Amino acid sequence: MVNIRPDEISSIIRKQIERHNQEVKVVNIGTVPQVGDGIARIYGPDKVMAGELVESEDGTIGIAPNPESDNVGAVSMGDGLTIQEGGSVKATGKIAQIPVSDAYPGRVVNAPAQPIDGKGQISASEFRLIESPAPGIISRRSVYEPMQTGLIATDPTIPIGRGQRESIIGDRQTGKTAVATDTILNQKGQNVICVYVAIGQKASSVAQVVNTSEERGALEYTIVVAETANSPATLQYLAPYTGAASAEYSMYRKQHTPIIYDDLPKQAQAYRQMSLPSRRPPGREAYPGDVSYSHSRLLERAAKSSSQLGEGSMTALPIVETQAGDVSAYIPTNVIPTTDGQIFSSADLFNAGIRPAINVGISVSRAGSAAQIKAMKQVAGKLKLELAQFAELEAFAQFASDLDKATQNQLARGQRLRELLKQSQSAPLTVEEQVATTYTGVNGYLDVSETGQVKKFLVQLREYLITNKPQFTEIIRSTKIFTEQAEIIPKEAIKEHTELFLLQEGK
Repeated sequence: MVNIRPDEISSIIRKQIERHNQEVKVVNIGTVPQVGDGIARIYGPDKVMAGELVESEDGTIGIAPNPESDNVGAVSMGDGLTIQEGGSVKATGKIAQIPVSDAYPGRVVNAPAQPIDGKGQISASEFRLIESPAPGIISRRSVYEPMQTGLIATDPTIPIGRGQRESIIGDRQTGKTAVATDTILNQKGQNVICVYVAIGQKASSVAQVVNTSEERGALEYTIVVAETANSPATLQYLAPYTGAASAEYSMYRKQHTPIIYDDLPKQAQAYRQMSLPSRRPPGREAYPGDVSYSHSRLLERAAKSSSQLGEGSMTALPIVETQAGDVSAYIPTNVIPTTDGQIFSSADLFNAGIRPAINVGISVSRAGSAAQIKAMKQVAGKLKLELAQFAELEAFAQFASDLDKATQNQLARGQRLRELLKQSQSAPLTVEEQVATTYTGVNGYLDVSETGQVKKFLVQLREYLITNKPQFTEIIRSTKIFTEQAEIIPKEAIKEHTELFLLQEGK
């Protein structure tokens, strides 16, 4: 017979009660009555937040951008092929976010920030919301530091500053991406993290950008966010926000981050593709009414942080593809007012052999000379004016039979200045080389060479300066001013090199 002692039983029960953890977990679950085109309509879940992550029973993650009174429209962050009608979906209670860390530069990721380059997982302990509010007025300061592109067609005449938003506009195959990638190559050694976002591009084009960056040593400080043409529209739409979140991580850690969106019209098309099945009312060109807001809230995140926040910066370079040069189309007219200037890439110039095909006359930067070092301001002031006068004179000269000597000289100077702007792809110039080149052109030192020999003359002059006059680079780099002493050095170099060049050419 077992002797049961009541005090032992009561002590055991007491211990069990003490150990018991009464935790009630509320799970918000709904049912999918309809799914298609990457959109799942969910009935049943209560209190779902706009932009909240939801998870279906097959493990597919989606975002709920469209909560309505009786149902939730969720977009799949994948192809959505395994979501079944009648299946259950639970709300996670988390707003859409991506992992961020110092391990991301040098990697190629997709819109959910997962690696797609076959180099293994990326370690990350922090997360950032993909939709973050843009910095307010007090959190910003005005643009005052240059962000050199390395292109002599832009830095002297259309300067871009850190924290600026400068759109690159033009028809397809006119070198827009080349301008952006050259800018990335030119940031080498400047403690800068670059972000390149490919939206709906060919996989071969993205691979080419990655390979070029890797060969030139630029991939180590670049994050590539790629959603190619065969990706679901939802992921193409989210890719720029993922890129912006990655760039903000660097900006708020006091670093400088240029971000390239290549290109925004494709993101707008993806947004239209996911909005129409969500039963959002279509507007102009069947785009949803808030497509302009989707771009403005993206571009407004670019900023130059105030001194209290560490003066980090995020410089946005959105690429906008036009059809037959039509900048009055819906998406270009939405993006242009949201940016601080435009670089126009012209098909006519491209076909005429002028590369990069940047139309300096109609391109503009609203940061102006605030985004230039003093040395560049000193030498580049006349360049844009002379090019504009030359373009006007050239159009007039087509109808004139005989021209006076002064007009002929001005036309000859203009032709040489236009040749000066030509530059090979993936060969960015330092700011010191640009100062010397611009000085040579605007002061008439190119007049002695033939128009077709200008590029060769300048390449050899820059090599001569670097080899024989290294003090010029040191003065500009240390003082950032084109001093009287600094002016004497290129004058001597130009004189010496011109004699050698004419002798070499047999003149």
